[in-house]
Amino acid sequence: MSEQMNAGQNNLGSGPLIPKWFRLSLPVVMGSIVTIVYNLADTYFIAQTGNALLIAGVSVCAPIFMILMAFGNIFGQGGSSLVSRLLGQRKAEDVKRVSAFCFWIALATGAVIGLALLLIRDPFLRLLGSSPDTLPFAREYGTVLLLGAPLIVVNFIHMNLLRCEGMAGLSMCGTLIGAAVNVILDPLLIPSMGAAGAAIATVIGYFCSDVFLLGVVLRKSSVLSVRPLLKTEGLFLKDILSIGITAAITNIASSLCMILMNQKLMPFGDDRIAAMGIVLKVTMIVQMILVGFSFGGVPLFGFLSGAGEQEKIRKLFRFCLLFLSGLSLIMTAGVCLAAEPLLRLMTPDAGLVELGVPMLRWQVAGSLFAGVVMLITCLCQAGGKALPALILSLSRQGVVFVVVLLLAAGLFGYPGILASQCVADLLSAVLAGLVFRSMGARKA
Repeated sequence: MSEQMNAGQNNLGSGPLIPKWFRLSLPVVMGSIVTIVYNLADTYFIAQTGNALLIAGVSVCAPIFMILMAFGNIFGQGGSSLVSRLLGQRKAEDVKRVSAFCFWIALATGAVIGLALLLIRDPFLRLLGSSPDTLPFAREYGTVLLLGAPLIVVNFIHMNLLRCEGMAGLSMCGTLIGAAVNVILDPLLIPSMGAAGAAIATVIGYFCSDVFLLGVVLRKSSVLSVRPLLKTEGLFLKDILSIGITAAITNIASSLCMILMNQKLMPFGDDRIAAMGIVLKVTMIVQMILVGFSFGGVPLFGFLSGAGEQEKIRKLFRFCLLFLSGLSLIMTAGVCLAAEPLLRLMTPDAGLVELGVPMLRWQVAGSLFAGVVMLITCLCQAGGKALPALILSLSRQGVVFVVVLLLAAGLFGYPGILASQCVADLLSAVLAGLVFRSMGARKA
């Protein structure tokens, strides 16, 4: 068994903590940047059409992707948290069972979710914020996305699990391949097929990424498996779901918040929804980098937790907190200063740019607080602390945001809607600090 564990041990079991954290996190950050390109490609090429209704129609479909990501993260992040701890405990056979289960259940879940949402497609799209004018475009994009749901959901499995074995670079390559295919196909398909062409390019990109990642598992991994007959005990399933569902709640809550945001913006016109759709894609530049540095360390935190290295966990956490705080402040200042040029890169529509500048600045204003929430959530997930992770997952893009948005919209109208995310980020960071203290992390 020890020979089987060499891959995981060589990468996670020895060496200085901070360089090791960067080696794990940087490929995830690069993968996150690639994901940004992946998402911005559709928005950019669609925005070049100059059709605000098309932009709005595709923008309201963003929650569909978030829902699929949520279900992928149930078994991707839930599985990676458990696999990291099992690697720390040197249990290779258990890792094989967990990884095989996550792969097949993700495929099945994607198929079920895609079919279920296709059956209620038009009512669901109206719920997302589609108006009669934007519904045809949303229908074209959403239909293709839902047909490709299994390919999207399963992508999050090996992308996460390979990092647990120290192969973060190959995981990033899988994301890069999918993004490259998407970027190549977008200008070929969108001019002739519109929204459907953008969605087809996205799904084909995910398929190519899936094939590459599966090949890495089959050829290079010493502990991961896709054998469908491997048994997964109920205890493992409980561990996967307790952390995985918590991770997924973040994405589901984000979807619900997008839906609510679109509903609140709808009275102000489809152009506001279109502008917010572009702004949220640009905001991902900051968010995904913070996510990459926060959650890139999950395998290392999980390994240290499984090995009982509490002192190392404390030292690593302190460094990560200082690093993420400084990074978020720098990125926030940069985006606020360059808000107008960034939006002009995305759309030639001067009206959408004018609407988007204050939206963008408010969206990134709370990034420092968002980074704190992400890091503490990461620590909870890596350590298998499901309840604290659940509480935080329901805060920034969940209960706290919904309460703030409803109150701000009611009291201050449109300006309150724009400021709601920043206020929610601040309150969520306060909550994260309280959760951190309550779980005794500083004394662990």
